[in-house]
Amino acid sequence: MAQTRCMIVEDQALIGMSLEAFLEEAGFEVAGIFMSNVQALKWLEDDAPDVAILDIMIRDGTSVEIARALKCRGVPFAVYSGLPSKADCPPELQNVPWLEKPVSRETLLGVLGGLARPEKEGIVLNPELSVKP
Repeated sequence: MAQTRCMIVEDQALIGMSLEAFLEEAGFEVAGIFMSNVQALKWLEDDAPDVAILDIMIRDGTSVEIARALKCRGVPFAVYSGLPSKADCPPELQNVPWLEKPVSRETLLGVLGGLARPEKEGIVLNPELSVKP
């Protein structure tokens, strides 16, 4: 069974590497770590992940343009930010899971598991790290 590919958009290297290591351990294939809009949008021209995690404030502005590109491709994503969610956020970020840094690994896995596309059987995780309902 193919691994679920998760795109990470995070401009803090240590946070990105920590997410990458944890997600790989949990059974994901990681695409990224993308630290800017330019990098992420360039990659999205020819490829797409199954799910994505986006930090809102990155090196070259906000990741709203990346969110727009993901929504256009039908790729579910979660926001992983140090900023709180706002009711008046851009349309690209409305009705999207918003995780305020830091969150537990269990919470992160639960959210990513909930983002699985309906046509897939679900996200395949390392059984030792799976979240129990």
